Amino acid sequence: MEQNPSTFPMERSCKILRRSIHHFLKNYHYFTTISLLLAFPFSAALLISQFLLPSSPFLFTIHNHLNSLFEAAGFPPSSQLFTILNLKISQTISSSILLLPFTLSFLLISKASVIHFLSDHKNPSFSSFLSIYNSILLTQICNSFLILSANATCFSLFFVAFNCLEASGYSSTASLLFLSAAGAILYSIILANSFVVCNLALVASGMDKSGGFLAILKACVLIRGRTATALALAIPVNMALAAVEALFQYGVVRAFHTASSSTALEGILIAYMYSIIVVIDTIVNCEFFKSCKRRFRTDEEGGYAYRIGIEGRNGKTMEESFLEGRSENRKNSGNRGRSKSKGRGTLTSGRVAKDECAYCREKGHWKKDCPKKRGNDSSKANIVHSDEDDDSNLALLGSSLV
Repeated sequence: MEQNPSTFPMERSCKILRRSIHHFLKNYHYFTTISLLLAFPFSAALLISQFLLPSSPFLFTIHNHLNSLFEAAGFPPSSQLFTILNLKISQTISSSILLLPFTLSFLLISKASVIHFLSDHKNPSFSSFLSIYNSILLTQICNSFLILSANATCFSLFFVAFNCLEASGYSSTASLLFLSAAGAILYSIILANSFVVCNLALVASGMDKSGGFLAILKACVLIRGRTATALALAIPVNMALAAVEALFQYGVVRAFHTASSSTALEGILIAYMYSIIVVIDTIVNCEFFKSCKRRFRTDEEGGYAYRIGIEGRNGKTMEESFLEGRSENRKNSGNRGRSKSKGRGTLTSGRVAKDECAYCREKGHWKKDCPKKRGNDSSKANIVHSDEDDDSNLALLGSSLV
């Protein structure tokens, strides 16, 4: 079967990005006066922390503790992988701790304003989008545990892999380099998927007003089969954020010693740009959430609920319901209500009311008392009755549903 080109992850991500930019430009006044200004303190604090962290004693303390932990775990000190990971994780932990008040307040409120606007399609008041703040806050806390669990899983795998390599006697430089490269790729994939699920869970908690681990589980279900699209959406946004951070380092940090007023103004403009990308990132996640939920509803509503009634010799009826069919078969929905019967095997579509016959779909009697069923006793069935055991006298050979 040929795959529709519109289902390619890159094309899907481009459509979502275009819709997100369209929403941002269409509601530019709201996003730049409320959501962006709420995200501005977080953006400014993040950029300033990138400037202050390299000389902070707090960073060196965390770096030394992680270095001791890696050595105690038996990781090779000569591996460049753990040297880079130690530095990056130390910076991430230090920055996260310093930015925690801004993250739990300004950033989440800004995201709540965007999510509430895109879900209700109207200009909400400050108190209205604060109503979903508690759900988003609870989900953010659960997301932190998910990220910690992902990191712990990666380092546990590293611990097993490097110790097995050392025990096998293949701890050469080439082997360590190969294992380090594979570990870096694995670590990137696990963290990327974790962050994608966390971002989608934040949107799900705001859209559906149900936070915590339930939102994370919902995000895992919705993202099934669309991970490539989510990663394709995350790459340009994260590249834009990294470009703004690099611009701040080049335009502000390097010119800090001149102490000119233009440097401060440039820093404010760069923080404003960073806030714009944060708002656009939230819009992209909302559009991706709607796309996933729309597809999920289509799959659920695009099928037929068939009910199979099988009557044995003892007069008892066994019924089984299952979902079959796709949305393109909905044109045959006019055939619902008609039963397909062959002898003792009865196939009916749709739901059966309490006072409705499962055989002829008429009200006033049940299937066992149906007069039409008694007239069709001579028809053939796809069910073989076994005489060997009275308790197991039914065997379904097969039934095909189109």
